[in-house]
Amino acid sequence: MSEPDMTRIRTLFISDVHLGTAGCKAELLLELLRRYDADTIYLVGDIIDGWRLKSGWYWPQIQNDVVQKLLRKVRKGTNLIYIPGNHDEFLRDYIGVTFGDIRIVDRAIHRTADGTDYLVIHGDEFDVVVAHARWLAHLGDWAYETALWGNGVLNLVRRKLGLPYWSLSAWAKLKVKNAVNYIGDFERYLAEEARKSGTFGVICGHIHHAADRDMDGVRYLNTGDWVESCTALIEEYDGRLSILRLTEVLEAERQGRARTEATAIARAA
Repeated sequence: MSEPDMTRIRTLFISDVHLGTAGCKAELLLELLRRYDADTIYLVGDIIDGWRLKSGWYWPQIQNDVVQKLLRKVRKGTNLIYIPGNHDEFLRDYIGVTFGDIRIVDRAIHRTADGTDYLVIHGDEFDVVVAHARWLAHLGDWAYETALWGNGVLNLVRRKLGLPYWSLSAWAKLKVKNAVNYIGDFERYLAEEARKSGTFGVICGHIHHAADRDMDGVRYLNTGDWVESCTALIEEYDGRLSILRLTEVLEAERQGRARTEATAIARAA
């Protein structure tokens, strides 16, 4: 199969990759980086999972390939802005430091091509559990990893049946009342922070739930993650921002190829 055409975009926002864990969908992120080239890339926290690496080293070649791909883009002229999250909080010791074209900052104001300002922030400081009950956050992290293991078993069966990836843990999270309430509160807190900063909207990560919605006049954008949803936020050169769901793109392409093959077979018959 031929390589996909490279699409040039103004800005790419990625968060919650969790390199260093078995749940990281590094192969899909690498596919995204092959398909999209951006003038600026924001890494919006939890790119490396320092929590998991403390308890045991896990770093397969495919995850190293993601890092190398990002570094190659920087060498070719991409500006990379890294905003650490709670899982890669060890990088917060380097906030304000610039390594070549890589800047590490606590938060940023991004101005789109049409002149609209957005607050870019990971968002963990607005998570009460992470801020005030770290032991509970670590317990929740363990439970989350267990749910992701269930994802792996389920999707092994789905692949054998020719079905696309589907996240059991993401589905369950959106069906549990407390989780739904938590997401709603998180979104409101982030929207209020954007309002205080004087920006039109906020771009964040942390809760692994991609979204683009209006919150009382503030545009709330969440980049999602590369553990469950495999989503990113892209900015076109006219300033338009949209969520890209890579698994849906790949599934649409697969279905398109299947229709083309079926048509070719029908014509040859």
